[in-house]
Amino acid sequence: MEEQIAEMALKIAALEEAAGGGGGAATTNTVFAETFYYLTIPLMIIIHAGFLAYEMGASRLKNVLSSGVKNILAFAFIIPTFYFFGWWVYFGFPTGWDFAEGPNGISGAAFANSIAWGWGESAQYMGPNIADNISGVFFGAFALFAATTASIMSGAVIERIQTVGFVILAVILGSFAWVVAAAWGWHADGWLVQDYGLHDFGAAGLVHAVAGFFALGVLINLGPRIGKFNADGSANHIAGHNMPLTVVGLMLIIVGFWGFLMACVVPPGEAWSWFPDKFSTIYGTPITLSALSFNILMGVAGGIIGSWVLTRDPFWMMSGALAGIISVASGLDIYYPALAFIIAFSAGLLLKPLANILERMGIDDAVGAVTVHGTIGLYGLVMLGVFASGFPALQGAAGEAPTISLMGQLVGAGVFFLLGFVPGYVCSLILRILGMLRIPEGAEIVGMDRVKVPAEGYPEGIPAPGVVLNPAE
Repeated sequence: MEEQIAEMALKIAALEEAAGGGGGAATTNTVFAETFYYLTIPLMIIIHAGFLAYEMGASRLKNVLSSGVKNILAFAFIIPTFYFFGWWVYFGFPTGWDFAEGPNGISGAAFANSIAWGWGESAQYMGPNIADNISGVFFGAFALFAATTASIMSGAVIERIQTVGFVILAVILGSFAWVVAAAWGWHADGWLVQDYGLHDFGAAGLVHAVAGFFALGVLINLGPRIGKFNADGSANHIAGHNMPLTVVGLMLIIVGFWGFLMACVVPPGEAWSWFPDKFSTIYGTPITLSALSFNILMGVAGGIIGSWVLTRDPFWMMSGALAGIISVASGLDIYYPALAFIIAFSAGLLLKPLANILERMGIDDAVGAVTVHGTIGLYGLVMLGVFASGFPALQGAAGEAPTISLMGQLVGAGVFFLLGFVPGYVCSLILRILGMLRIPEGAEIVGMDRVKVPAEGYPEGIPAPGVVLNPAE
């Protein structure tokens, strides 16, 4: 009996050492950190299911499948192009165009060459490697951020853009333009962070605003849909074929936002973590999932209510939900819930009037993407400068780390606007000159599904309410 008790005591001690002491605890934490990011990826793919439904519902019957195909292709092309050069841009560009190493030693051309090229020695780092549990899933999260930017632009240009031209623009936006913004403002070595104290936790500026204003540049060269504007400049409403599908799609985007924002958090306890015992932002400032839950929900609710008060329109109410989250995304790690609600409510109120201003300028944004993501993204970025000036923008010793300021947020807003609008305008202008931007007038009138897609979305049509397809029934 004594021998059995002694043997059992040894086994218990071994289990306790494995679970609480060295390797066991470390292994458990590594598995948690890896799984944490891994789960963000399918959640963010729900965003793309939402964009797919959103755009197809907002399209007329004759363009339903072409809008869907365009969105699917954007997702597909972004993944390999982000792998082959977008990922390198994030690590190579933080200090600017000189590709120098930043103060934290995790940027610059040499560092990017070592971990982020999709070929050569670096490719071994980006594959099966049991010594590296995080790079692939961290890459996956960023690749889905990239695909989201392309989907934002996609909705604005439906029903008249050429498929190949769109794919080219999607790759430029998703695998270069927004990645430069992320390197400069969403990286601890980024010059906007180090020099101006920029803080954009949930990427209101560097994802949403860049994509929204890239879309604006494209829309200027693309032109409005046939029939959108009258000779006197007044606008006509072009309704999509399925508003319920559009509203459900918008709600799915909200679901996916939880994964998007979850992926903006750095888990603790790993070699690449900021802290051994708590979550942090990408800037190394502390955050809790609890704060995210409070503020995301208040942002969604505030945006919906603000838009409902002004419009009573279900499309704008659900667009208001997106605007609400985006307006508070920069400061989700800092805001108290009541303040998040107020900012989101104001974004919901602003949404439709701002979209009307754009329309009066002759811009045909089919789903309001420029306003929801672009204008409201910059609004949220600047609001953080108003309400959080003086808070640490980056982890560091008190008095040494840069702090958030209104001026810094304004500088970031200006940079993100230019990083979106300039490449969007210039690249779409080149495509227009080459005849690769817009479909021919005849094809637009007939419908893109008939001339571009070898299938019909609704081969038997959609009956009007009360109409019986088969009188014998």
